[in-house]
Amino acid sequence: MSSTDNSRAAVSDLLNGLLANSFALYMKTKNFHWHVTGPQFRDLHLLFDEQAGQILAISDLVAERARKLGSATLTSIGSIAARQTITDSDDVGIGPIAMVRELADDNRRLVEQLVALKEAADAASDIATSALVDGWVDEAEQRIWFLTATQQ
Repeated sequence: MSSTDNSRAAVSDLLNGLLANSFALYMKTKNFHWHVTGPQFRDLHLLFDEQAGQILAISDLVAERARKLGSATLTSIGSIAARQTITDSDDVGIGPIAMVRELADDNRRLVEQLVALKEAADAASDIATSALVDGWVDEAEQRIWFLTATQQ
C-alpha cells in the first residue's frame, strides 16, 4: 500500500470515528430534548432539537466522504457503539444545567476530533475533506457558544 493509500485510509478511519461520535452526540442531544424540564424548558427543548438536527445533517456528508475515499462506513448501532468516544447518557433525571454542560463538553470533544481530521486530510492533500471540516468546526463552535451562553 502506498503512502497516499495509507493517508487516505487514515482519513477514512477518522471519518468513521467522526460518524460514530456524530450519531452518539445526535442521540444524546435528542435524549436531552425529550427529557429536559424546568423553567428553561421551552428554550432548551427548542435549542436541543435544533442542534440535534444540525448534527444529524452532517452524518450523511461524513459517510459519503468516506465512501468517496473508497472506504466502507459504519453499518449498525453496534458499529457506532464500537467506535464512539462520546459517552451515552441514560439518566433521564439529569438537570437542565448539567445537560447543557455535558453537550458543550461533547461538542468540544467533537471539535478536537475535527481538528485531528483536518490535520490528517491536509497531510493527505485531501482538500475536499479539509474544506468540509472547516464548516463542521464552525457549526460545532456555534453550538458550543449557544450552550455556553445559556449557562450565564
